[in-house]
Amino acid sequence: MYKIIVIASLVFSFFSVKAQDSLSAHPVSSKKVWLVAGANVAFWTGSFIALDKTWYANYPRSSFHFFNDNDEWEQMDKFGHTWTAYQISRLSGEMWKWTGLSDKTSILLGGISGIAYQSIIEIQDGFSSEWGFSWGDMTANTIGAAAYVAQQLAWKDQRIQIKLSYWAYDYNTPELRTRRDQLFGTGLSQQMLKDYNSQTYWISANLKAFFPQSSLPAWLNVSIGYSADGMLGATQNTWTDKNGGTHDRTDIPRVRRLFIAPDIDLTKIKTKSKLLHSIFFALNAVKFPAPALELDSKGKFRAHPVYY
Repeated sequence: MYKIIVIASLVFSFFSVKAQDSLSAHPVSSKKVWLVAGANVAFWTGSFIALDKTWYANYPRSSFHFFNDNDEWEQMDKFGHTWTAYQISRLSGEMWKWTGLSDKTSILLGGISGIAYQSIIEIQDGFSSEWGFSWGDMTANTIGAAAYVAQQLAWKDQRIQIKLSYWAYDYNTPELRTRRDQLFGTGLSQQMLKDYNSQTYWISANLKAFFPQSSLPAWLNVSIGYSADGMLGATQNTWTDKNGGTHDRTDIPRVRRLFIAPDIDLTKIKTKSKLLHSIFFALNAVKFPAPALELDSKGKFRAHPVYY
């Protein structure tokens, strides 16, 4: 559920970023500052209430407690936290820049926004008997926000980006599809956000930014991806269904996968259209489909003509 914030942020940024126009040279607009501040507060408050009613209300409350989940989901959830904090920081930073605030102030407020929202979720986790406050999650959140802030302060650019791609995992029996629905939701929109078996996270580096004297195109990136699949439980593929039946699918291996692939930095594509610039900015959260080489934890090597 926590990645829903990013989708909403993309929509908001679509309208706010498209109005951006060399605002670093413009005076600060107090109206815009209040608008963005109010939008952030309303957004965080609304998200807190929505998550509480649609997610946490389904599980018993408890006193605040901690939970170590660092060995779960082959760490795919930690990559998810990093990606989410990075994208919220990136988008929020652009919103603050739109107000006319200085680059440094906008960057720091963007990073704070990424940490603040993720902290709200961790606090809610801490009061749920199903989970707990995870320092591993908070570390991942901090890495994501810091990746945005450090690069923007040092380079005034995101030379190394954190991206996401999705391709639906093949749950090829009724038993597995039932388990998928139990873990990751029943609709495609929920599964796209929550199904760790179907996600790949990427570190995407812009080559021209590191080799400015080269003849490489400005939009060309090279990316390293990580995914894992075959996961039917947090740490093992055994579970008990709602009717008390036990399921042992340890015959399905849990496999980690590493990838290397080219990518496109859409923000480096020149356009005079502010609308198109905004669309490129928003879509840059997602890895562009491309050929890829894969090495998995079983030692198997594969070449993909196109990998999503």
